[in-house]
Amino acid sequence: MPIMAVIETAERLLPAGLRARVAPLTGRIRATVTENSDTARAQRQAMTAFAIRIFSAAIAFLSQIVMARLMGEFEYGLFAFVWVIVILVGNLSCLGFHTSIIRFIHQHSAEGESGEIRGLSLAACLVALVTSTVIGGLGFAFLWAFGSSIEPYYIVPVAIALFIIPMIGIGDILDGIARTHGWTISALAPTYILRPILILTFMTAAVLSDAPRDAQTAMLAALAATYATTFAHLTQLILRLKGSYGNASRRYRLGSWIRYSIPLFVVDGIGFLLTNADVVVVGIFLPPDDVGIYFAASKTIVLVQFVYFSIKAAAAPRFAAIMAEGDMTALATFAGQTVRWTFWPSLVVGLTTLAAGELLLSLFGDAFTSGYILMVILFAGILSKSLVGPGEVLLSMAGRQKLCVAVYTATLAGSIVLNVVLIPHYGLVGAAMATAGAMMIEATLLHIAVRRTLGIVLFAFSDPLPRPSFKVL
Repeated sequence: MPIMAVIETAERLLPAGLRARVAPLTGRIRATVTENSDTARAQRQAMTAFAIRIFSAAIAFLSQIVMARLMGEFEYGLFAFVWVIVILVGNLSCLGFHTSIIRFIHQHSAEGESGEIRGLSLAACLVALVTSTVIGGLGFAFLWAFGSSIEPYYIVPVAIALFIIPMIGIGDILDGIARTHGWTISALAPTYILRPILILTFMTAAVLSDAPRDAQTAMLAALAATYATTFAHLTQLILRLKGSYGNASRRYRLGSWIRYSIPLFVVDGIGFLLTNADVVVVGIFLPPDDVGIYFAASKTIVLVQFVYFSIKAAAAPRFAAIMAEGDMTALATFAGQTVRWTFWPSLVVGLTTLAAGELLLSLFGDAFTSGYILMVILFAGILSKSLVGPGEVLLSMAGRQKLCVAVYTATLAGSIVLNVVLIPHYGLVGAAMATAGAMMIEATLLHIAVRRTLGIVLFAFSDPLPRPSFKVL
């Protein structure tokens, strides 16, 4: 393997003393690359996901710089505000199936229920399509009824956005199907690499064709890119899964699937709101110029969160598999590993990003450098979340999704209170403080919830297995 060749070459070139000191590290890397254990596979999936997210972050970052330079602060802020709403609503239109499908496919596969797997895959896509279509219809009705009370520059971009939402929802379902099978590249590359490249390509082509450099043109580019990406991903998965589950007739267990998925829908919805609500709230209270500055700062420091998202993508299938086996010791051990995999890379990536923060923001334009303090505040919140790793995924895969609902409901309530109190007084800084504070509340509640229900200590500096005297509720 190329990676192994690099490791072996580096070991030969190092002085004997230094070679001995780095031997434990190279040994762990060698084991991760070559071993076929479940943990090693999960590590490889996490590393692949992280590499994709880093590459996609670079693409997204460069594309956002180009978009900001092409459109200016106002139009860029307007586009950012509408695009965040599209992603948020599209994700919610899955009704939790993009997460629950991971557990159910593992469960039905273990029981040899190919018909249920085929039925679930189709049902999940149809749920996302129908729900998002209904949302789109309601959105057009809202624009028709209340359009006169909305700032005119929002009308056309929002109308275009309503056509994009169904493809976002179906795309999230396809991501979940690919993740279930351990196809990390197939799961992440369409959304995080192909789509931003196509958005930038279509936007650049439009500008070169003398199209207006505004949010409307940007949303049309996003519309074309999203449809192309989703149909390409769907075709790829159909071909790859062809024959995997035989020709069994599709069978449906909609009742049990929906009962499990709806709490996840609430959890994911609240979590997604917590991740994106800051941009939405800033857009409600402040003009598009400020939205542009805040969006640039948050998308720059969000590089750190890609560590968490990568671990989350790799951990969910492994958590589900361990739960199916019923091995709680293995579950605790793996959960502790995911926390360490999340925290230390997040710390390194975050400090590196902050060191280059002002330079990175200046690439968007001179006015955007005022967002550096926002990056510092947001990093504090992100780092607190990384201290407990993907705790909500652990709870969900363990069947404690209702507890997740309670945790995230409390977190969202805290976030709303913080936003309402801080933004009117402190503007953009208040929005960043509210977001960071909500992340700290979330991390604290997840730590307590996992410890009290599963007996697992989720903290980067603790043993995941508690003292024998500890009682699990």
